[in-house]
Amino acid sequence: MTEKLTALVPTFNEEAVIRDCLESLRWVDEIFVVDSFSSDKTLNIAREFGARVVQHEYVNSASQKNWAIPQSSHLWVLLVDADERVTPELGEEIRGILQRGPRHEGYWIRRTNHFLGRKMNHCGWETDKVVRLFRRDKARYENREVHAEIELPGPLPVLQHPLLHYSFRSFSQYWKKMQLYSDWGASQMYKEGKRAGWVSIGLRPLQRFLKMYLIRLGFLDGIHGLALSMLGAFTVFLKYAKLWELGLHHGRAPEP
Repeated sequence: MTEKLTALVPTFNEEAVIRDCLESLRWVDEIFVVDSFSSDKTLNIAREFGARVVQHEYVNSASQKNWAIPQSSHLWVLLVDADERVTPELGEEIRGILQRGPRHEGYWIRRTNHFLGRKMNHCGWETDKVVRLFRRDKARYENREVHAEIELPGPLPVLQHPLLHYSFRSFSQYWKKMQLYSDWGASQMYKEGKRAGWVSIGLRPLQRFLKMYLIRLGFLDGIHGLALSMLGAFTVFLKYAKLWELGLHHGRAPEP
């Protein structure tokens, strides 16, 4: 018997991208949109696709998804962000797994990442993968404010076909995300007992740029690779500067 599938889509003010995302999910048994009280047309668009819509207060990505996963109607869950697309080839691969009967409790899916309309083949983005197909009763995200991953024991297979990820569509949109992620990253590091000073603020951004642009061959992506590498470096600077600020506010000594 073929396992049924819920596509779980977390949203907040995603009217610019949600339609294409949901269009790529028409084949699933349930589209389940968990919304953080959007003020745009996100919910209207979701209901056009017959999605089940629930609103829930957002704290961070991991806690929102961990709340939503058990609410899914079916045992198997495909988690898709609003700026991602499931290709027909990936959909067919997933359907095949569900028809044969899944042999694992979760599966990695690679992502093809786009930056300002261009597919990025370098900068480290080419190796991106995430656990997104999993059993509802087994999978939960790590208790982290940012960059949390699914916790599932044992090695998990990687699906052949990737998700399409249209991550950053404009600098203004990137800036908003960078502000949030640097806040969460600094807060998470502070909770882990980490502190920032000269070394982390001065050198880590440079290390990030050199890694993305030279070691991970970002220069082969042209000016997109240069811009992305510089933005990556600035994001690192912002995160450690905010960590340093947290140390100042709490009266803790920074690293040398």
